[in-house]
Amino acid sequence: MPYTMFYVYIIESLTTGKWYYGFTSNPEQRLEAHNMGLNNSTANKGPWKFIFKRSFSLKSEAAKFEIYLKKTRNKAYIRSQFEEFFLQ
Repeated sequence: MPYTMFYVYIIESLTTGKWYYGFTSNPEQRLEAHNMGLNNSTANKGPWKFIFKRSFSLKSEAAKFEIYLKKTRNKAYIRSQFEEFFLQ
């Protein structure tokens, strides 16, 4: 059985600069879904690009970290605390 990694990601709207936090086992497919308008929270607010990706071996850990980011909602703090996971 193949080993599945889980990814917590932040995407940023290229039109509004807003961030969206999520987690998935297939980041590229998930980004495509966001850009196709298949997620109500991000539909008609893109295009979107990845700015952050962090991998986890356990789905539960990824889910906890995603919730932590969503509760934090402070862009400057998240950038300073998790700088190594930002893609830019």
